[in-house]
Amino acid sequence: MARWEYNPSSASIVGTLRRELNISPSAAELVAKAGFEDSDEARRFLYPRLSEISNPFEIPNLEKAAHRVCQAIDQVQRIVICGDYDVDGVTSTALLVDILQKFNTYPKFIVPLRSEEGYGLSRKAAERALDCGDKADLFIALDCGTNSFEEAQYILSCGCDLLIVDHHQTKTPLPEGVLLVNPHVFGEEECQTLNFCTVGLVFKLAHGILKLKRERQEARAFEITLKDYLDFVSMGTIADLVPLTNENRIFTRIGLKALSQTKRKGLSSLMNVSGMTARHGVRPVDISFKLGPRINASGRLADAALAVELLLSDDASYCMETSLKLDSFNRERQKIEKNIVEEAMRQVESHQSESHGIVVYGDDWHPGVVGIVASRLSRAYDRPCIVLGKDGELAKGSGRSVEGVNLVEVLEDFSDKLESWGGHPMAIGVSALIERVEDLRSFFDQSVKKFIETHTYEKTVKLSTYLELEEASAEFMDEISLLQPFGQENPEPIFATKRVVFKQKPKVFKEKHFRFYLSDKRGRAIQGVAWKMAHRVPVVNKPVDIAYRLAWNSFGNQKVLQIELIDWRETH
Repeated sequence: MARWEYNPSSASIVGTLRRELNISPSAAELVAKAGFEDSDEARRFLYPRLSEISNPFEIPNLEKAAHRVCQAIDQVQRIVICGDYDVDGVTSTALLVDILQKFNTYPKFIVPLRSEEGYGLSRKAAERALDCGDKADLFIALDCGTNSFEEAQYILSCGCDLLIVDHHQTKTPLPEGVLLVNPHVFGEEECQTLNFCTVGLVFKLAHGILKLKRERQEARAFEITLKDYLDFVSMGTIADLVPLTNENRIFTRIGLKALSQTKRKGLSSLMNVSGMTARHGVRPVDISFKLGPRINASGRLADAALAVELLLSDDASYCMETSLKLDSFNRERQKIEKNIVEEAMRQVESHQSESHGIVVYGDDWHPGVVGIVASRLSRAYDRPCIVLGKDGELAKGSGRSVEGVNLVEVLEDFSDKLESWGGHPMAIGVSALIERVEDLRSFFDQSVKKFIETHTYEKTVKLSTYLELEEASAEFMDEISLLQPFGQENPEPIFATKRVVFKQKPKVFKEKHFRFYLSDKRGRAIQGVAWKMAHRVPVVNKPVDIAYRLAWNSFGNQKVLQIELIDWRETH
């Protein structure tokens, strides 16, 4: 059973926020928990405005980059763009191409072919991008390139200027002459904490381009509304799991609203195919589990340039046809993933059922899905897991952890035997020579065992505030919506209510979950669901304390308030 942790906010701060923001005491506590004591700062957080974003030229090299792009537009130079194949790369590419087209500049764009050209700005991808008839004058790499020294040298040797817009950490400096926009490489600590993903940086670049052209009084620049691109920015920012704080919060809050009202035919058709009802509003979970996987599937199994073309197209029939194609790629990806999961589980049951850390490998496992498979295995076995597929002489793949086990620390002493590795405590990418897989498997098992033995960890449910069930209302949900979108560094609140009685036996479904109804003191019934908790159904007619989230359950034209149970314990 998890430990519940509740640290009440200062009563005086909550009282001040409640009065000055005119919100309920519970909502005021949520605002205080978000780190706000000053009501003016809190107001800016609750009601973000695009006018509050900073001057784009505060980002190192961005003004130079905007001038270089403007030069290419003015001199009708040949531009080629290479974007990465995930949602951040796809939306970055679509945004920049769209802006350039508004100025009658039509760049060639490519997205690396994962199976043939590998990850990021590879030599093969660069050669394909530069194979465009006329010599290219400006090569723009988006969401890749920060660590591509040799590829950058090659592009420069072709007599082409190179601009890289990226947010990844650097391992090696780039050749002289490369123009790099990356706050994690250049800039003061304050700039690095902005934590933009690439589409956020491309939005800032677009802002810079418009700024320069408006200073020159170019009429076309005044016809472009920057806000119209926040639908792309919100998708890439949420999908790339960057912190939803500072300007990222402004981008996603306004961008999600723009997504729900989008006039882009490609996005509308993709939402339709994904089973989304945009009029109920688009939530981060819709991007993470509906739009994102379909865009990513094109890059995993085919050519992600198809997804870029979808986002840019104004042809309704093409958009629907392409959306259906992406949906079929996603189903194919799910099928491949299911087969690999089953095969991986057989390996675990045969040889690693008692292992503390799991390493599985398959010669024919598709590299595009090993990360997803690792996530599924780590959840299924509640253990850290590395899943590897064959890539030439290498076993290449991804690792996923469980709460309380730091993969970076676990693998540190094996790093000199790996060809490459990197990531963060919960997720890593790794490659090793195939003959070293068995050594990695043995080391990983023992290293995870040692880590668990030397680190104490207790699962904790961090409560935001205690509520009475009567407070869970449409009005309170409106107040909660002011704190959205929830995500990295802005977690969704977890509520707790004491002495709740389940008067009806919860109904188990799919042998994993259960549904239930609770009544508040006024006799109002509130529906609820508990995911993957069928093994822990509360006893009927006995007081319990519950920890839960509140959500709207939307279906058709209806929205119903729902409790999503996280944990429960007997009332003491």
